[in-house]
Amino acid sequence: MSEADSLNITMDPESLYREEAYTDRKIGSIRVMIPINKDGSDDSTREKVYVGSAQLMTPMGALPLSFELDGVTLEEALDQYADAAKLALEKTMEELKEMQRQQASSIVTPDSPGGLGGGIPGGGIKMP
Repeated sequence: MSEADSLNITMDPESLYREEAYTDRKIGSIRVMIPINKDGSDDSTREKVYVGSAQLMTPMGALPLSFELDGVTLEEALDQYADAAKLALEKTMEELKEMQRQQASSIVTPDSPGGLGGGIPGGGIKMP
């Protein structure tokens, strides 16, 4: 039995959504996740979900941002877009700073991968 055989890789037929995308072709896009039944018909018992996305250009390339919008209609989602994008950017920047802090505070030893020895046997500094 392989490891893949033990995974449960099935879709939940009770949690299906159809996507519609809206964009201004300048700043970003809003995806509307429309709940559907397994026969493809709209499921009116569940609410639509609005997801905004944008890209921030950085010196290292494009940084993708994705954020949920609490609106019930596309118009409400559009009204929330700017504030939600700014909040997502702030959260992403905080996470990046935390990752930098963790990287800077990690201890490097001569025999550790990436250390002075590079993980190569006999490559570390040894004292007689």
